[in-house]
Amino acid sequence: MPTVSVVIPALDDAEMLSQCLTALAAQLRPAEEIIVVDNGSTDDTAAVARAAGARVVEQPRRGIWPAASTGYDAATGDIIARLDADSRPPADWLLHIEAELLDAPEVGVLTGPGVFYDGSTVVAGLGQVLYIGGYFWSMGLWLGNAPVFGSNFAMRREVWLDARSRVHRDRSDIHDDLDLSFHLGLDVIVRYDERLTVGISARPFSTWRGFGRRLGWAYTTLAMHLPEQSPWRRRVDRRRRAHEQERDVPGVA
Repeated sequence: MPTVSVVIPALDDAEMLSQCLTALAAQLRPAEEIIVVDNGSTDDTAAVARAAGARVVEQPRRGIWPAASTGYDAATGDIIARLDADSRPPADWLLHIEAELLDAPEVGVLTGPGVFYDGSTVVAGLGQVLYIGGYFWSMGLWLGNAPVFGSNFAMRREVWLDARSRVHRDRSDIHDDLDLSFHLGLDVIVRYDERLTVGISARPFSTWRGFGRRLGWAYTTLAMHLPEQSPWRRRVDRRRRAHEQERDVPGVA
């Protein structure tokens, strides 16, 4: 059976992290290791992580991508799963991930949506439809496959080892999950499963400043991948890759 590592980047989020780790402790299929990447916290984040049995890895360079990539590098599991400090996974989250990846060895990355558990009804509703729904729809069209959602996904270890040298892991002004999506190998299958859900916080959308910052990250991430990763270029490259694989199959002219 595969081993599973869960990576959680965290910055000054001890209270939320405690609830996330409590949810992980209640998993029907426990993780072999939980790695909390302390991104320079000044509160009790590291102490909370250690008290819950997690391994703490330090990454002083601020930013989700520097922290997340440090965690992926440190992970030893066959499957690397990812949550945010304010994520609340259901009890069957890891069980679902393991079962689906065992059943579909061709799938390299499994991802699913988040469901807001706090915030006003209006904020949560708009975030659910426009932010999460819009992300999967628009980026799915752009990429030609489902995008990775950073608050809720799992990838095989070899997928990360292949992509880690191509991603912009030192950038703090881009979306780490979208950048990873752009730099996955063309033959990596990303499966979106709407049944694989986790609870997420609406805190990032509670102010216009927070919402605007994330829109800015999206613009920067997309702009830096043009024209090499434009939708039409990706489709041409994908067709070329498919033709190359067909020629490599014995008996195929």
